[in-house]
Amino acid sequence: MSDFGATAGVLFAQQGCMGVITLARPDALNALTHDMVRAIMAALSAWEGDDSVKTIVIRAKGRAFCAGGDIQAIYRAGLEGSPLYDFFADEYRLNARIESYPKPYIALIDGIVMGGGVGVSIHGSHRVFTENARFAMPEVTIGFFPDVGGSHFLPRLPSGMGLWLGLTGSRFGWGDGLWCGLATHAVRAVRLDALMADLSQADNVETVLARYSETPPREIDDAAIALIGDLFSATTLADLTGELQTRADAEDTFAAETLARLSKASPTSLNVAFRQIRAGAQLSMRQCMAMEYRIVSRMLKAQDFYEGIRAAVIDRDGAPRWQPALLEQVEQTDIDSYFASLGQEELELDAGRAGAA
Repeated sequence: MSDFGATAGVLFAQQGCMGVITLARPDALNALTHDMVRAIMAALSAWEGDDSVKTIVIRAKGRAFCAGGDIQAIYRAGLEGSPLYDFFADEYRLNARIESYPKPYIALIDGIVMGGGVGVSIHGSHRVFTENARFAMPEVTIGFFPDVGGSHFLPRLPSGMGLWLGLTGSRFGWGDGLWCGLATHAVRAVRLDALMADLSQADNVETVLARYSETPPREIDDAAIALIGDLFSATTLADLTGELQTRADAEDTFAAETLARLSKASPTSLNVAFRQIRAGAQLSMRQCMAMEYRIVSRMLKAQDFYEGIRAAVIDRDGAPRWQPALLEQVEQTDIDSYFASLGQEELELDAGRAGAA
């Protein structure tokens, strides 16, 4: 079996009729590198035309499925004046490829899944959460935005959940994930190997997955769902924060906790994410990825992303100095610039696809 050009961090194998991708950087929580992204793309291209491969499965070693992209590498490159535009372009191409892949693509999510890990799993045709799954999109807390197709899948979650998840970075487990549609199936971790064995011989993956699946209870209660649906239907970020403040002043605990979460995020990122998620509800996956590449191209030139990484990962002081520091200081013309056309630098989603195999 080819390594599809990977140097480290991802393994490929064929098990029966399955092409198996294994993320294998457990010490780094399986954070995605550029080599890993390119290798996965090459494997998908090769397996699409291979009649012996009927199903794709992606899984991971260790306690995390994938905690995101390699943000330390992103940080170093930014400081050196060489932002990793190519990494994000290839990652977004991979996300779009997974969303449109013609064969069943099954992600076995057993542990933390955030950022880039969401991008290589949630867009697949089947998403299996175990009891260990912990989904989150906390990008706004490091001065970034919920990318990797967040603009496509988040607004399609019920009851305002996508906007709430994207702005607060809240976590969902397997019960909540299954309820809101992040997961298509819930399977206990101890049964994954047996599930893999059966899938490797299966003509119908739906039948096999149904046999192993269960319906765990939700962790989030009806009252919280109703509140989120009410609050996060706001048409502007100012309306949302204003209503949260009014309710917090009236001693609403949920509103106060939500405001506290928002207060830790980059004000610029909150504005970008709010607009991005609302806009994505009307866009195709490919349109969403083009929009996200416009945003990331500007984020990689701005201050907040690198400052957020510094505070969270490099110095770990938990005290980012956002510019601007307050929501009311954000100029909408500045937010508009994140969404403006890149002209000749627009993302070409099919670039390099034929040669990837």
